[in-house]
Amino acid sequence: MKEIAGINHIGIRVTSLEDSRKFYEQLGFVFLVGPIGPEPVAIMEHPSGVNINLILNADSGIKDNILMDVTDRHPGYTHMALDVTDIHAIEAKLNSLDIKITEGPVTLPNGGVMLFIRDQDRNVIEFHQNAK
Repeated sequence: MKEIAGINHIGIRVTSLEDSRKFYEQLGFVFLVGPIGPEPVAIMEHPSGVNINLILNADSGIKDNILMDVTDRHPGYTHMALDVTDIHAIEAKLNSLDIKITEGPVTLPNGGVMLFIRDQDRNVIEFHQNAK
């Protein structure tokens, strides 16, 4: 469909608005509004234009990410990948914030580099620097 112009937002199911907001603000996201709607949802946006909807209805008793932490491979979205201009600066910033890097940095055959973290609800976030 040629009419698709981009990604509008990424929905992330979370247990706590306060904890999620604090985490994503460390990554540079700015709180816009919420909770709103029947789910309910809070909206945050990064200055780069990336918009996330924090869906505030996760069961706090569940400790595993069913798409990433169990043996069975359920269908679904496994992570979001954020383009970055300097993966080493991202790595240093994450370390200074005491945000655990769960994988990487990994250099791809084409020269791209990626690393992964998890938010407080075990949702996976990839930082990806394209090959130069």
